[in-house]
Amino acid sequence: MKLVLDSEKRNMAGPRVRIARLKNNLTQQELSAKLETLAVYVDRASISKIEGQKRILTDFELVAFSKILKVNVDWLLGIDK
Repeated sequence: MKLVLDSEKRNMAGPRVRIARLKNNLTQQELSAKLETLAVYVDRASISKIEGQKRILTDFELVAFSKILKVNVDWLLGIDK
């Protein structure tokens, strides 16, 4: 089954992942290493694609990002301002 999206954007959270990562003074490589501690394997290039909304973000990854970056999942999704 092929994924069909109306937009080129593959996720909603990418820009906020970047904001939170920078506020936590983390590089993409450092964020990748911290995600590994939660058994979530996302390499630096994939984090770049997520932040640029060019890669889909799974629910497991979203929760891991929120834990590592110390933000709420709702905030990452833009639901909670």
